[in-house]
Amino acid sequence: MATSKATDADFDSVVRQSDVPVVVDFWAEWCGPCRQIGPALEELSDEYAGRVKIVKVNVDENPDIPATLGVRGIPALFMFKDGEVVSNRMGAAPKASLKAWIDEAV
Repeated sequence: MATSKATDADFDSVVRQSDVPVVVDFWAEWCGPCRQIGPALEELSDEYAGRVKIVKVNVDENPDIPATLGVRGIPALFMFKDGEVVSNRMGAAPKASLKAWIDEAV
């Protein structure tokens, strides 16, 4: 199961109303560190299939949700559980670190 995308318009239905925890990756095409963690997030999406959903939000195309959440830099990762933010982290990290963060938050 690959990562999916969310927009300002469908964020609530895709993320806040999800029946499983959701990791939201706020990113942009021009962001080197965002591209760096992309493959790790794709792999983690497969590993957590059915248990955790990983969703990407392009901040250039969808500025409202990041602004609402106070995203000031990217990549920014937010963990949502039952519609609420339960954890977040900024910046790129190795796959093992991302996995440990997800496991801790779930």
